[in-house]
Amino acid sequence: MIHYKTKEEIELMRKSALLLSAALAEVARTLKPGMSTLDVDAIADKFIVENGATPSFKNYKGFPNACCISVNEEVVHGIPNKYVLKDGDILTVDVGVYMNGYHSDSAYTFAIGNVPENVLRLMTATKASLYKGIEKAIVGNRIGDISYAIQEYTEKERGYGVVRELVGHGLGRNLHEDPQVPNYGKRGSGPVMKEGLVIAIEPMINLRSKDVEYLEDGWTVATRDGSPSVHFEHTVAVGKGKADVLSTYVDIEREEKNNPELNSNY
Repeated sequence: MIHYKTKEEIELMRKSALLLSAALAEVARTLKPGMSTLDVDAIADKFIVENGATPSFKNYKGFPNACCISVNEEVVHGIPNKYVLKDGDILTVDVGVYMNGYHSDSAYTFAIGNVPENVLRLMTATKASLYKGIEKAIVGNRIGDISYAIQEYTEKERGYGVVRELVGHGLGRNLHEDPQVPNYGKRGSGPVMKEGLVIAIEPMINLRSKDVEYLEDGWTVATRDGSPSVHFEHTVAVGKGKADVLSTYVDIEREEKNNPELNSNY
C-alpha cells in the first residue's frame, strides 16, 4: 500500500532530509586518506544525534551502524569497519535520518584523491542519471518512467551495469514503503505517481557487469567481477510538473571542492 503525504508531512520530511544532507557535508569536510570507515561512520552518527535526530539505519533489522559505507567494488550496505581509506579509493556513504516522526534517505559517492578517469566518468554518469530519474518524478508519470530514464542513460548509452537486485523505495513514517523504484524498466510501466508520494531514487551503477554477490557478513553487496560501483540517492517528493528534491547535494559539493583530499572533478 502506498502512503501519500500531506504538504505538512512533506515539510517535516524536508527538515529530516536537510539534516541528513548536512551530516553528509560534515563527512565531506573531514574525509581524508588514513581514516577508517568506522571513523567516517562516527562523524555522521555524532552529527545526527547532536542535532536532535536518530540515525535510521542503526539497529534496523540488526544493522550495527549509523551509515552503510561501501568502498570500491562494494555496491551497498557495507558495514563500517577498520578498513583504512587510501588514495584512489571511492566510497559511498548511505545514511538515513529519523526526525519529527519521519525518515529521510540519501547517499553520496566520494572520490579519495587520484581516482582513475574511467571511475570518475562512472561517478559523473551515475549522478547525472539520478537527476534524469528525478525529472520523471512528476504527477501523472509512472514509476517505470524513472526506471527507464536511469537505465537508458547509464546502461544503454554508456554500457555500464545497472544493479537489478536492489532498488529505490517509498519512505515516510517507515524507512521502506511502497512502491519499489527500480533503476531499470519500461517506460509507461508501474504505478501512476500522485501528489503526496515521497520516494528514494537511488541509482546503483557498476563499471562493468550488473551482477552482484552478497558477502559473508550478511549485509554487504559487491560486484561479482570486482569492478567499482557508484551510488547516489535523493529523497524526492513527486510534484505537479516538477519533482521536489527534499535532500540536497549543494553543501556536500561545496565541502568536497574545499577539501584537497577529495577529487571533485566529476
